Amino acid sequence: MSEWVSELAGRLIVSRKRDGRCVYDAQAKQELIEACRRPGISMAKLARDCGINANLLNTWVRKHERKAVALSMPAAAEADAAAPAFVPMRIEAPAPPAQASVQLQARLPNGVVVDLVGCDLPQVCELVQVLGRLRCSASIRN
Repeated sequence: MSEWVSELAGRLIVSRKRDGRCVYDAQAKQELIEACRRPGISMAKLARDCGINANLLNTWVRKHERKAVALSMPAAAEADAAAPAFVPMRIEAPAPPAQASVQLQARLPNGVVVDLVGCDLPQVCELVQVLGRLRCSASIRN
């Protein structure tokens, strides 16, 4: 395999740009990517033998795999594009809470008896608070 790698390394770099970056042969690059996908092959060793950075080779392999996945599933992408993004839902308004009917009998310290029948809970609470704030005199008894 070392002969094949040295031959591939010779074909891989076609030229260099003015800024020092390499221009790679597309066919040799594709062969190198396919070699990396074989089981038991070290990507780092193959990159070192070809004289390129291992991270660059890893980037090429990842891009190739993404392209392969994108090309293998065009039907799924078309089906997703045809399906509506949102499904309309009908939400019913919640039923208003039933008002509880309250029966209350209160005997005040001054002897007055208060009977409340059929009142709402908020009304009863308000009445009890108002009555609680009143000052009573024990001398007003019947």
